[in-house]
Amino acid sequence: MEGLNRLQAYQASQKLAKMVYQHVLPGLPIEEKYGLASQIRRAAASIPANIAEGYGRYYYQESIRFCYIARGSLMELSSHIELAASQGYVSDDEKTLVIQEMRVILKLIHGYIKYLNHSKRGDQEPGSNLISEDISIYVTDEHINSNNQE
Repeated sequence: MEGLNRLQAYQASQKLAKMVYQHVLPGLPIEEKYGLASQIRRAAASIPANIAEGYGRYYYQESIRFCYIARGSLMELSSHIELAASQGYVSDDEKTLVIQEMRVILKLIHGYIKYLNHSKRGDQEPGSNLISEDISIYVTDEHINSNNQE
């Protein structure tokens, strides 16, 4: 899956999932194994999985739809991390690291959505007019790189 592994959004979301598995989940109490820990695990794994599934679709609107799902999982993970931190399960430093990585991933997903909208791969496929939105809200990779240098 060489092409998928070149996607920055996918790479960063895999990194985030590993961070969550290695640093957040071990700090949760055993009584959260089937509750909060399970929800955190699923949300973290869902982000790269949905980016990958969307990448495997030919039609750009389907790829975008899976980016939306990945973005939703990212927001879900954010909520779970906030809850875990409020209960003292996650340190402030761990929370900060995870939130910083999540901000980067959100920008990368938005940039990828913008790219997909411009590339319009599979534009002539049936149903191509079913999903539309204002793509000006999404930043590009160039914008992300310039923000990281500030």
